[in-house]
Amino acid sequence: MDSSHKLLILYASQTGTAQEVAERLWRESKRHGFDGPISSMDEYPINSLIFDTLVVFVCSTTGQGDPPDNMRKFWKFLLRKNLPENSLQNMTFAVLGLGDSSYVKFNFVAKKLHRRLESLGAAPLIEVGLADDQHDLGADAVVDVWLRELWNKLSQQMGVLKVMANGSEEKGLPFSRWKVSLLDKQEANDNQEQDNVTKTLKIENTEDTKLIANERLTPDTHFQDVRHIRLHQPNSLVYSPGDVLLVHPHNRSSSVTKALELLQDRDQPLVETTRLLVEQKTQHMPVPYSLRQACTIGQLVRCYWDLNAVPKRYTFEVLSHFTPSDLEKEKLIEFTSAEGQTELLNYAHRPKRTILEMLTDFPHATRNVPVDYLFELFTPIRPRAFSIASSPKTHRPEIHLLVAIVKYKTKLLNPRYGLCSNYFASLSSGDPLTIAVKRGSFVFPTNLDRPVIMIGPGTGVAPFRSYIHTRLASQTGSSTLLHLFFGCRSKQADYYYREEWERAVDEGQLSVYTAFSRDQEEKIYVQHVMSRHLPLLSRLLVVQSATVLIAGNANDMPNAVREVLIKAATLGLNRQEKKGEKGDVSLEVKREEEEERGKRYVEEMERVGRLQTETWA
Repeated sequence: MDSSHKLLILYASQTGTAQEVAERLWRESKRHGFDGPISSMDEYPINSLIFDTLVVFVCSTTGQGDPPDNMRKFWKFLLRKNLPENSLQNMTFAVLGLGDSSYVKFNFVAKKLHRRLESLGAAPLIEVGLADDQHDLGADAVVDVWLRELWNKLSQQMGVLKVMANGSEEKGLPFSRWKVSLLDKQEANDNQEQDNVTKTLKIENTEDTKLIANERLTPDTHFQDVRHIRLHQPNSLVYSPGDVLLVHPHNRSSSVTKALELLQDRDQPLVETTRLLVEQKTQHMPVPYSLRQACTIGQLVRCYWDLNAVPKRYTFEVLSHFTPSDLEKEKLIEFTSAEGQTELLNYAHRPKRTILEMLTDFPHATRNVPVDYLFELFTPIRPRAFSIASSPKTHRPEIHLLVAIVKYKTKLLNPRYGLCSNYFASLSSGDPLTIAVKRGSFVFPTNLDRPVIMIGPGTGVAPFRSYIHTRLASQTGSSTLLHLFFGCRSKQADYYYREEWERAVDEGQLSVYTAFSRDQEEKIYVQHVMSRHLPLLSRLLVVQSATVLIAGNANDMPNAVREVLIKAATLGLNRQEKKGEKGDVSLEVKREEEEERGKRYVEEMERVGRLQTETWA
C-alpha cells in the first residue's frame, strides 16, 4: 500500500455511535482510494502515532466533559508534559466530534483533542466538526457536510477522490464490511432449531441476570407509565452511587414478526431458522464479538439489529443501489441529496419513522439487498444506560431502576415506542436480561461534612436515591447536609419514593423541597421552589461550599436551575462582602457586576466539580 494513501481512523465511543460513524468513514475511505486501519484510540499502539501522516479522529463526550472509556489511556498519554512540541509535526489530522448541545460541555473532548494535536505540531486538514444530536436531522446534519469537505480537501491535496476500480466499488456501491455466507441447514431436531432462533447472542463484558419485580408506580389513569424495576445483582457486579446500568434490550415482538415477513419476501428468502456465518473481509475491519459464531436470522432480528432505529441518510444511499424500480431509485437518491434534506426530515426524522417502516415503503429494493448489505442497513442494538436507583449498601443483592416507559404519537398512524423502556414493560418476574455497569458521570463528594444539593425532578431522582440511601446506611445523613429538590406533576400520581423521603425527613436525615406542577392553577417547577429558598441556597453555596448535582430532562430545567444558582451565589457573595465592611465604609457595586460575580462563581463551581449536570433529551 502506498503510504501516501494510508488513512488511519481512530475513534472514542461510549455507546457505539462514534464507532458507527468511524466505520462509515472507513467504508467511504475505501471507495476514495484509501486503505488503513480503524481502531479505538486506546487499542491503537500510541507510539506509532509519530509515524502516521494522515489521521481522522472521531470522538464523543461523556459525563462532565470527559473522554469515553476507550480513550482514557490515549488522552492521558497525549497530555504528558514531557512530550516535545513537535512530536506530531509529520501528521495532518481532522477531528469530528459527536455531542449534544443540551449539555454544557458540548463536544468538549473533540475541541480539546483538536487543540492538543495542534500544540504537538500536527496540522489540521479542516476545521473540527461539531455534530449535534439536538439538530432536527441529528448528527448527520454536520457529519454529512463534514465528510464531503474532508474528501474534497483530500482530493485537492492528494488527488485520490475517485472510486476504486475493483469489485463492488467499480459500480459505485458502498463497501460492505464483512463477508456473509448462508450455511446449509444442519441436521437438527425442532427443539435444537428453536433454541438457535431464540438463544441470545453473546455480548462481550456483560453479565446475565433476572428480573425480580416490575412494578408500576403511577396510576393507570396517569399519562405516563413509570416502573420501579428490581433486578438480581450478580455477585461479580459492583457499583457505586452515580453509576449507570447498561441494559441490552430486545426488539418488540411485533417488530420481529414484521422483520421476518420482510426478509422472507425476498428474491433470496431468509427465514427465522436461516443460519449465517459472518467473516472478516479485510484485516482492518474485524467481526464484532457477538457475530463471531454462526447465528440465525431469528437471533439477529430479536437481539442484534435495531429495528426501532430511524434510518440515516446513508441507509437510503445503500438501498438506492439495489432497487430495479426507477421510481424507488429516484426517491432514494433524492433523500441522499443536499436538496432533499427537508424531505428526509419530514419523512424520517420528525415522525421518527423506523427502519422497518422505511424498508416496507421500498419493497423492490428490500427484496434485492444482498445479505451482507443487511448489516450496512441495520445498525446494531446499542445498550441503553439507566441511572442506578438502589444503594450498594442497603439493597444488595438487588439493583433498582426507575424507568419511564416511552410511548408517543407522531403524524404516523402507529405510536412510537422507546426500545428499552418497552422491553422492560414486557418483562415478567424471572425473565433473563443482559447487563453491565458503567461508571456514571456524577462524582459525589468525599467530604461528608459539606452539604450536597440534589436537584432531580421526575426520574432524575434515581441516582440521588442511590446516594441518599448509601449515606443513611453509613449514618452520615443529616437534614442540614442532604438537600433534595424534587418535582413532578402531582403529589398523588408521580411523587416517586415519597414514603422513603418522608421517613428520612421525619428522622432528621434529609431535607426535601417539592414542586407539584399541576396540583394548583399556577405551574410550579423545581426552579421556582429553589427561588423561594435563596437565602438558604446562598449560605450553602458560598459559606459551606456545597456540591450541587442536577439530573433530569434537558429541556428548560437545567438552564432555569442554573439561573437560580447564579442568583443564590450573587446573594451569598454580597452578604460575605458586607460582613467584611468596617465602620461606615460602603461599597456600591452595580447589579450587573454583582451578577457577573455570581456567574463566575457558578462557573468555578463547575470547573472544580462542585456543580455537575446529567441530563437527557
